[in-house]
Amino acid sequence: MIKETITIAVDFDGTIVEDDYPNIGKPQLFAFETLKKLQDQGHRLILWTYRHGRPLEEAVAFCKENGITFYAVNKSFPEEQYETKYSRKINADVFIDDRNFGGMVSWGEIYQKIIGEAKPMNVKRKKKKNWFGF
Repeated sequence: MIKETITIAVDFDGTIVEDDYPNIGKPQLFAFETLKKLQDQGHRLILWTYRHGRPLEEAVAFCKENGITFYAVNKSFPEEQYETKYSRKINADVFIDDRNFGGMVSWGEIYQKIIGEAKPMNVKRKKKKNWFGF
């Protein structure tokens, strides 16, 4: 069981769904299942997207229809006051975006990486041996 929760910022187009902006593309394989599992474990999800206005409202509604209600949308926390219609930097522990250096990895890999990093800080991890055995 994960003891520490983290804040995860997630892009929408090309990440949660296939890129079809301003329309909503098909859900990426296992995106909603992975996000729901992370949310059920207590992690905070922030939708972090370039969308604004009606396209943003549609994306938020689509996610809600698929079981995801975000902690915040295009801001670091729900009460934050920031007057702009465009996305900006926010504070999160992890950012999931299809434009990462190296591209988008599978949602299974994302989940494994996050649960591996979300362990308590006071637990020492065993040093992994390299392929030479040391």
